[in-house]
Amino acid sequence: MSEAEKIVGYPTSFLSLRWLLSDEIANIALHLRKLVGSNHPLLKTAKNIIFNGHNNIQAFGLIVLLISKAAGHLNVNHIEEDKSAGVLHSQRALAEITEMIRTSGLIHKGLVNIDVNGSLGASEMDHMTFGNKIALLSGDYLLSNSCAELAALRNQDITFLISSALADLAQAEFVARRDNQNYPIPSIPPKDRTGYALEEWELLNIYGAGSLLGKSCQGTLKLAGHSNEIQEEGHKFGQHLSLAWQAYLDLALCINKDEAILHNLCAAPIMFHVEHDPSILVELDKGLKSVENVDYMKVLEIVTAGPGIELTKELVKEHSRRAMEALNVFEESDARKALSNIIAAIGDF
Repeated sequence: MSEAEKIVGYPTSFLSLRWLLSDEIANIALHLRKLVGSNHPLLKTAKNIIFNGHNNIQAFGLIVLLISKAAGHLNVNHIEEDKSAGVLHSQRALAEITEMIRTSGLIHKGLVNIDVNGSLGASEMDHMTFGNKIALLSGDYLLSNSCAELAALRNQDITFLISSALADLAQAEFVARRDNQNYPIPSIPPKDRTGYALEEWELLNIYGAGSLLGKSCQGTLKLAGHSNEIQEEGHKFGQHLSLAWQAYLDLALCINKDEAILHNLCAAPIMFHVEHDPSILVELDKGLKSVENVDYMKVLEIVTAGPGIELTKELVKEHSRRAMEALNVFEESDARKALSNIIAAIGDF
């Protein structure tokens, strides 16, 4: 990723620096200090955004810029070109919009469903309520800014594309069963379980991220004047790359026996195991009230002994292959090579 950043001329880890340094965000950062020492998940989200944590959550904008540079632009006024990066100013704006939408979604996921009849003490209740207010307002601030930037592009087709991706992000919250904190739990499979795991997993993750990256890649090619056929290849590339990446992250959580798997019980290896042997739902269903009730080590031991890990490795390879096929429509360049290296790194497990 760091090598790829050099190709677009500046570190996209700071793509959103303009809004991070705004007065509104600065005030939010001051209020966040009140949450230090509490268990509100917003603190972890903020740390990942600022320090660009292990999940590389700032990568979507970089990929949009790389696909922009790999494709080049046709019949465009040179005044509109950001010569240092080799992309159009509108393409850079779209990359920033994509980052703001992605980040706002992650912040909104930090909202906690508070059980007023639960066992929280008065102090912890105050922290959770205050953290929810900050998560809601800061997420809304970024989302509203992204909508304003989107409107400033004055392109109805791009507005429609990105708006439909926003609708998909909202729809992702209604896929699969959910615990009281809205963390997903695998749905009960039908009698004929053939294809159940792949269908459910892809639905959740296309809505959750694949749609945004795919439509952003498609949109940036439209801004550059490319044909509908090339735009469609951009959409395929973004969506398959996102799915390959998510499958890789799911695989890492299971192999490393990471407790974070509790927040993603619909990870690909688990879904494949549910399709193979639904009896694992006895343990998973303990999480309907709270995923913390699930013995994640027991679940991962069962999954590791089954076919889920190998099937997920095949899933990573399949989506990586399809992303590479879409990428091959573009001519050889440093940007295309960087994207190829990202795909290769995802497949290196």
